[in-house]
Amino acid sequence: MAEVVIIDYGMGNLHSVYKSLVKVIDKKSKVKISNSLADIKNSSHIVFPGQGAASECMNNIKKYLDIGELQEVIKQKPFLGICMGLQVLMSESDENEGTECLDIIDGNVTSFKNHIGGSLKIPHMGWNKVCQSQNHPIWSDIQDNSFFYFVHSYFVQPTNIKEIISTTEYGTKFTSAVSSSNLIAVQFHPEKSSNLGLRLLNNFIKWNGVI
Repeated sequence: MAEVVIIDYGMGNLHSVYKSLVKVIDKKSKVKISNSLADIKNSSHIVFPGQGAASECMNNIKKYLDIGELQEVIKQKPFLGICMGLQVLMSESDENEGTECLDIIDGNVTSFKNHIGGSLKIPHMGWNKVCQSQNHPIWSDIQDNSFFYFVHSYFVQPTNIKEIISTTEYGTKFTSAVSSSNLIAVQFHPEKSSNLGLRLLNNFIKWNGVI
């Protein structure tokens, strides 16, 4: 039985994520949207969505949550970051003239405008291939080079390339998913990615946090 908490810090696509998770859990499992530290600590799985600008996200995280407590609990159980929920896990972001992030994963967040020509629109929006660069339980029954839905103007650059588990091409090759111990985080939106997105969420719920 899974007790899933979607962390609410005022910046996520929470209800779409909630509805998608409800579709894939079994009858004994529960999904809750909360920013209560007690709920987060008592959960079996944490989902961390996000959208918007890095500085606003970090300000809201500080407003609704204790940063130190959050950094600790992230390391203790299966954790899924989505979109901005991936980016704020990094050490820092170039967005908003530089934003200090949660520093769970060493590395930075950079803008597409620094890496691609003017022929491609920013944000990167729509369906794109996800090339699996490492095996992971999150990819169970998902074929390599499957299409997922993206909406973003920035992408992460982890220092440790062993933490990169998928890449995607949009004018440049960028990291589209990372994993570190009990943590998985994706740049795309599984809740907007039809059946494959639901499969990924189901794989996450079944995952015990061990690679």
